[in-house]
Amino acid sequence: MCATLKRAFDLTAASLLLVFLLPAYAAISLAIALDSPGPILFRQKRTGLNGRVFTIYKFRTMTVAQTAADVSHATRDDARVTRTGRVLRETSLDEVPQLLNVLKGEMALVGPRPHAIEHDRHYAALLSNYDRRFAVRPGLTGLAQIQGLRGEVHDLSCMARRVDADVLYARHWSFLGDMAIVVRTLPLLLARVNAY
Repeated sequence: MCATLKRAFDLTAASLLLVFLLPAYAAISLAIALDSPGPILFRQKRTGLNGRVFTIYKFRTMTVAQTAADVSHATRDDARVTRTGRVLRETSLDEVPQLLNVLKGEMALVGPRPHAIEHDRHYAALLSNYDRRFAVRPGLTGLAQIQGLRGEVHDLSCMARRVDADVLYARHWSFLGDMAIVVRTLPLLLARVNAY
């Protein structure tokens, strides 16, 4: 019952947000096109529920597309980030196209943030609980995000704390818990905590 309620909420909220943000889509797309050459949308393979691979959508924020062999975390004052990209990242507007992933059933509004597949392989070899985060759909926001565990990964302990929060969420998720995470996410978006 909770899973059905969660999916219904995801579909309703994602649909309404997509319609509401349509004018912003147009403005953002134009700004990206004028700022630097390349596609408007960034597409990358990510790992979802039960290890299924899907293509995630984001507004492109960097000048250079990375190869599969060279996927590095974004850092503060990263030279690859465009002027428009910096604003999109600080406001998390670069994530808005993932509402399409929610409609497709590949993501949820709340769940562990999906990482690049290369990062999944790397950290799964170092953290024994890493794969447990795939027990639920990945999300636009999650327990790790509201606990401040987002942003630059300085060392393995940063990722370990993030994964611990993801696993805790996967083990104890509930619809009411999701609503609490959504509510706690809103002020973080306005504060732009660890968003770059």
